[in-house]
Amino acid sequence: MKIHYNSPVILTFSLMAFAVMMLSVITAGTSTSLLFTAWPSGLMNPLSYLRIFTHVLGHVSWEHLFGNLTLILLIGPLLEEKYGSKTMLIMIVITALITGIISVFFMSTGLLGASGIVFMLILLSSFANIKSGHVPLTFIIIVALFLGKEFLASLKPDTISQFAHIMGGICGSFFGFLHTDSKKKGI
Repeated sequence: MKIHYNSPVILTFSLMAFAVMMLSVITAGTSTSLLFTAWPSGLMNPLSYLRIFTHVLGHVSWEHLFGNLTLILLIGPLLEEKYGSKTMLIMIVITALITGIISVFFMSTGLLGASGIVFMLILLSSFANIKSGHVPLTFIIIVALFLGKEFLASLKPDTISQFAHIMGGICGSFFGFLHTDSKKKGI
C-alpha cells in the first residue's frame, strides 16, 4: 500500500497552515501578527498586500488551527476531486482576497484563520450533486443553520470574526451556483 497525496491543494494548504503555526510558536506569535493577520491598515502598509492573502494561514492557537483543519480535511478533498485542483485553489484565493480586503479596509480588528475557507467549503459542499434549475434543500438548510447562526452571533461582541464566516459562505454559494451555470452551458 502506498500513501497517495490525493488532494494537493487541500493538503498543501493544511501543511502550510501547520508550518505557520509552528513558526508562530517559535516566534511567540510575532510572525503571525506581522505576516499572517490582515490588520485594518489600508494600503499604506506594503505588508497589507501580502496579508490580504496570507491571513487564512495564521491561527491564534492550536485549537483554532485543528478546528479549521478538521473540517477542511474532511470536506476539501471531496470538493477538490469534484471541481479540480486548479479551481479549488482559485476558490481559496478569491475567498481569502475578499475577506482580507474587507478586514483591511472596513474592520477595526485584525483577521486571521481559515474559518472563511471552512465556510466556503461547507456551503460549496451542498452543491455536490446539484441539478441545473434546482436549488438543493441541503443548501437552504445549511444557509439557515450556519449563516443564520453567524449573523446572530455577530450581534454580540466577541473575538470571532463572523463576517469572515459569512463572506466565506457567500463565496461558497457563489462558486456553487457558478459551477451549476457552467455545467448548464456545457463549460
